[in-house]
Amino acid sequence: MFLCGFGCSSPKPIPDPLAGFHVSSLGNLDKNKAITDDCNDYIQTLSPEEKKYLGPSPIGFFEDGTGQHAVEIKLGLNGANWHHVLIYDKNNKRIKTIKYVSGNSMS
Repeated sequence: MFLCGFGCSSPKPIPDPLAGFHVSSLGNLDKNKAITDDCNDYIQTLSPEEKKYLGPSPIGFFEDGTGQHAVEIKLGLNGANWHHVLIYDKNNKRIKTIKYVSGNSMS
């Protein structure tokens, strides 16, 4: 039996930045000009390589029932699934941007 010493540990799982949010209609996103504009501006800041690998449905729109919203942008890059999560407050101002890798992609 192999026992792990002090140097062995498994990586901590990334907390889900969308915990507490539920999927909302993209139609709701289209009606929210402030978030739509900010999301489009954010996508323009991505590198040409990142833009090239935006998925077929790269954007998900979420809400939490308290007036906050979130947008998730997915792309596959260098064999990894990248998630960019933009969190907005009740006034539709972006308050947080989270980027993380989740699993492998076929890109």
